[in-house]
Amino acid sequence: MSGRVYRLHSTLELPLEDLQDHFASDPELPEGVEDVDITRRNNTLILKAVSDDESIGKYTPTAQLKASVSETRVYEEEPPRTGGGWMQEEEEEIPSELVEFACFKGDRETVLQNTALQYQMFLVLREIALLSEKGTLTAITEVDEELHAHRIVEGEERPASVEVVETPNRDAEKGGVEWRDNKFIS
Repeated sequence: MSGRVYRLHSTLELPLEDLQDHFASDPELPEGVEDVDITRRNNTLILKAVSDDESIGKYTPTAQLKASVSETRVYEEEPPRTGGGWMQEEEEEIPSELVEFACFKGDRETVLQNTALQYQMFLVLREIALLSEKGTLTAITEVDEELHAHRIVEGEERPASVEVVETPNRDAEKGGVEWRDNKFIS
């Protein structure tokens, strides 16, 4: 399966534990991807495609997804809004925990890097987007010379379309300086 990713924008966030559970459950990977190698360096998470094709050398950089990892306090229930002063009698503490989130945020070059198996890793990102309850994934891809629009919002696939528009004609804009035929420049 060959394809290309032309445009991509992601604001996806999901608990790191959910992401790890997804890959631990041995998900079906796209054709050409044998495995996904997950590496964490400080607050950066890298999901790298492992090719099943022997012709792709071990020094060829395969596509990878890059996410930042951040901690967010998650409350079991919404904290009550207290009206009035900041000194309350017997304030109850609301149960909460710190949860690490994998955040796939940015455009194509930020989130999806390298070209070998790039489309296949986009399909992996698409599956991650369907798991995510927060954020959006939009993309324009091409498979077999046909463009496809993708839009996933908070884990739900939404309608999307590709609109081809004509670029404005540059000759119509005669307000600038013509550098080539300018009599004041020799």
